[in-house]
Amino acid sequence: MAEKDIVKHLKSLLQLDVDASHAYQQAIDRIELVSVREQLTKYREDHERHVREISEKLRELGETPPKASPDLKGMMIEGFTALRSMTGTEGALKAMKTNEKLTNRKYDEARKMNVAADVQQLLESNYQDERRHLTYVEEALQSRIWE
Repeated sequence: MAEKDIVKHLKSLLQLDVDASHAYQQAIDRIELVSVREQLTKYREDHERHVREISEKLRELGETPPKASPDLKGMMIEGFTALRSMTGTEGALKAMKTNEKLTNRKYDEARKMNVAADVQQLLESNYQDERRHLTYVEEALQSRIWE
């Protein structure tokens, strides 16, 4: 894959992680259960780490990482999460399930690209984080953890 295409995909993933981090904060702010808030805080921190790591990879490729702030799509995701979260833990988790399905799909697509080994390792590691996030959210919803 051409380096310019790799850079484009990395910038897209970086933006996705920025948006996810902000969405997590919306959910965290509205969840009553301490254990769930703590878990989602760890996941928000994973997304923030992804932003740092992808930014570093872009710099290694001679690129300037984009500003780490939500774009229009990110503001919509954040607003959606805030609205769903107003109903409490269940609504917040349902919003995060939707968000994590998106990040899982995007990282799954990215990890299948033909890229250098170091980029592949980064994408695979981040994808495994996303899988873990989605699994937790789905299990929390299935078990109705808030009851």
